[in-house]
Amino acid sequence: MAKRDYYEVLGIAKNASEDDIKKAYRKLAMKHHPDRNQGDGAKVAEEKFKEAKEAYEILSDAGKRSAYDQYGHAGVDPNAGGFRPGGPGAEGFGGFAEAFGDIFGDIFGQGGRRSGGPQVYRGGDLSYQMEITLEEAALGKETQIRIPSWENCATCSGSGAKPGTSAKPCPTCHGSGTVHLRQGFFSIQQTCPHCHGSGKIIPEPCPTCNGAGRTKKQKTLEVKIPAGIGEGMRIRSAGNGEPGTNGGPPGDLYIEIRIKPHDIFERDGDDLHCSVPVSFATAALGGAIEVPTLAGKAEIELPEGTQHGKTFRLRGKGIKGVRASYPGDLYCHITIETPVKLTEYQRKLLRELDESLQKGGDKHSPNAKTWADRVKDLFK
Repeated sequence: MAKRDYYEVLGIAKNASEDDIKKAYRKLAMKHHPDRNQGDGAKVAEEKFKEAKEAYEILSDAGKRSAYDQYGHAGVDPNAGGFRPGGPGAEGFGGFAEAFGDIFGDIFGQGGRRSGGPQVYRGGDLSYQMEITLEEAALGKETQIRIPSWENCATCSGSGAKPGTSAKPCPTCHGSGTVHLRQGFFSIQQTCPHCHGSGKIIPEPCPTCNGAGRTKKQKTLEVKIPAGIGEGMRIRSAGNGEPGTNGGPPGDLYIEIRIKPHDIFERDGDDLHCSVPVSFATAALGGAIEVPTLAGKAEIELPEGTQHGKTFRLRGKGIKGVRASYPGDLYCHITIETPVKLTEYQRKLLRELDESLQKGGDKHSPNAKTWADRVKDLFK
């Protein structure tokens, strides 16, 4: 059966660019991939997949494409003395291994072909919990912490091998750090299970570091806490995590903030709340009282007859968050204290006051009157 024109197979024009060829092949490969087509249509899909692969293999190579444009299929037929797909030693459709790396590396997120050599891995991230006060969170601070660090082993100078010995190339991957597994026309690259990607083995590990090549130490790190930081926020310290493998970059250190409970204030975002106890007489007569803020003292004016639970708002007396353009507010919640441990004389005065208030009628206790009316309505 005569082969179809390669441009027709990929559905592209003869003047298509390299990107057009690659995109067309990617689309067909995704559509007809054997893993995506099972059942009755599997055989047809496999044939179309092979056909698209062969077309891509020829048209993605400038030399082969030129020969094909001049002589057609005869120009790239290995039996006709022309270009052979994949070159010497190729299997089946030859250069598919390269096409697999370029195309399926993009499809499955591998980033194309990898170069040889030991596999490089980024170090792991570390987490550190730091507890600070509310004042420190509001104003910021600079402090120091002790964190683990790693240094080259002094015994083996970082080689991991016992003094007088040396590491040897891994016999499984021959020092590349990777092994290739073939299944059908797929070639899958994996980290070598023997040397774990290092490309070498250590017959006699260093007794100090057990072959790791490094030892664990402690170091002091300067940390700057930004003003306005909140509970649970994290500060990233780049490069202060665990070291990488085979020369890979180190991980990062994340400092997670925990704020201690405060004796007076409770934080709600950038706002602060506090309870302000006042005496019965002060609430009844009114007047100026002092209230605390994180920056010092402030004053609020209580109106005559202030009720329990009344809230006063002090604008801008809260916390300016790390992402805020202006500070939050302070909410002062009035709590009226009931006198305790009264003397007999004080009890006598309170009874006289209560009798006087009752003679004045409902005007002295508007809330009690309203509440009593609601109770009567409930039991009608």
